[in-house]
Amino acid sequence: MKESKLASTSIIRKIASLRGFFKWATAVNIINKNPASTLEQPKIPKKLPKVISLSDIEEILHSNVTVLERVVIELLYSCGLRVSELTNLKINDIDLSSKYVRCFGKGSKERLIPMGKKAIDALQEYYSFRIFLLKKYNLNTKKLLINDSGRYVTRQDIYNIIHKKGKEINKNISPHTLRHSFATHLLENGADLRVVQELLGHSDVSTTQLYTHISKKRLKDVYFSINKD
Repeated sequence: MKESKLASTSIIRKIASLRGFFKWATAVNIINKNPASTLEQPKIPKKLPKVISLSDIEEILHSNVTVLERVVIELLYSCGLRVSELTNLKINDIDLSSKYVRCFGKGSKERLIPMGKKAIDALQEYYSFRIFLLKKYNLNTKKLLINDSGRYVTRQDIYNIIHKKGKEINKNISPHTLRHSFATHLLENGADLRVVQELLGHSDVSTTQLYTHISKKRLKDVYFSINKD
């Protein structure tokens, strides 16, 4: 498969299938030894996450966004939330007076993330809309995000919102692009790596370090675009 130039991710997936099959075969005594246990997995090259500029974010927010779209964009970008964290937010996870949002990340790990003025303003505007929806559809829920049809906002809803807003500025982006941009912009503006790690909910700082490479690459791109000669 390597010689056929198959992608590393495809090879790893096939190795996992073989390991699982032979593990079962040894467990039920069809064979005595797992021949796939010594297979070496190829390394997956780390790709730099895709980010957009602050001006791109501002262009999206200054376009014709709905109340719901604005709060989704603000929480993804200014708090760096994962989509699953955003869809699982409950109304009591938001503390406007203390300016914090509480979310539960991978492995149900709890973290508190500070909110800026724009995110708070977007939430306050959305709260009025949410109260209207609760009355309109006679709902009794603690879920934070509800759409104008009275349904809970899903992962796919959020993907569609971000993809649509990206197309309006000629960018192919996903919700994770906003999380990547959040981390990159923080580091570019002097935030400590460990602080960004905590805000993102990364268990290993090496995951967060990937964003320092983006910052360096962006600096080089800007430098060479100015100094073309």
